[in-house]
Amino acid sequence: MTTHHQSTRGKPRVALVTCAELADLEADDRLVIDPLAARGVVADAVVWDDPTVDWSRYDLAVLRSPWDYMSRRDEFVAWAQTVPALANPADVVRWNTDKRYLDELSAAGVPTVPTAWVAQGETWTAPADRGEYVIKPAVSAGSQDTGRYDLADPEHRDLAYAHVRRLGDAGRLTMVQPYLDAVDTAGETALLFLATPDGLRFSHAIRKGPMLTGPDLGTDGLYKAEEIRARDASADERAVAERTLAAVPGGSERLLYARVDLIPGADGAPVLVELELTEPSLFLGYADGAADRLAEAVLTRLSRPV
Repeated sequence: MTTHHQSTRGKPRVALVTCAELADLEADDRLVIDPLAARGVVADAVVWDDPTVDWSRYDLAVLRSPWDYMSRRDEFVAWAQTVPALANPADVVRWNTDKRYLDELSAAGVPTVPTAWVAQGETWTAPADRGEYVIKPAVSAGSQDTGRYDLADPEHRDLAYAHVRRLGDAGRLTMVQPYLDAVDTAGETALLFLATPDGLRFSHAIRKGPMLTGPDLGTDGLYKAEEIRARDASADERAVAERTLAAVPGGSERLLYARVDLIPGADGAPVLVELELTEPSLFLGYADGAADRLAEAVLTRLSRPV
């Protein structure tokens, strides 16, 4: 792999932005390097907080796996604003790295999982319905600091209260959502969209199996392992995803990629769980031609910078 200290005269150079723990990128992200090279584009894996990097040397910087920023989001957002050509853009990074964006999308008519927010210093009262709930921080990824609680179980209730207190004591905003039990059977559908000359277009979809088995007991590493397989997105899922992208501030035509994560709600209709615009896994290895479509998306951005 080319490092960012080398140069290739005359060829566009793209930084695939990662973190020190994944300095050579995830295997799935590496799948785009050869398709880019075949199109005359040099791709480097570059660590976002490496102080020796001259970002102005890159025609485009593509956020891929900077998954260590969650505990220092302000630093990450400030860094994003300094990168000359960042995909996705810095204002999108600021908006999308705090899950309060779900409220904005809900207000815009997107069906979203209902969410209650508990700020630092606020007292949380568990919902009276005694169902299952998910508790997690508003700034998170990879199911870190996320737990599932059956509030009919006294031990789970105590653990849920402790989880909210723990996040608040750390100065983090907490989100509480009903657990959508359809994930246990139908799973979660992630719809991937990539830039084309005509705007963002659907590329492929995958199914994620259920991940939250109980209270938050900590996670080793940057993320929990996921059970992934290819999936065909339904017409209803495609429609909700398109409606979600239509509500993105500034317009979805500025985006290089987007991932829309949906789970069936109580009535079976798809509900938005997350809109991933900052550093989503793109699951290129699960769909024929996906790596080539991402390479073409990069070419689209190189020819028409945001």
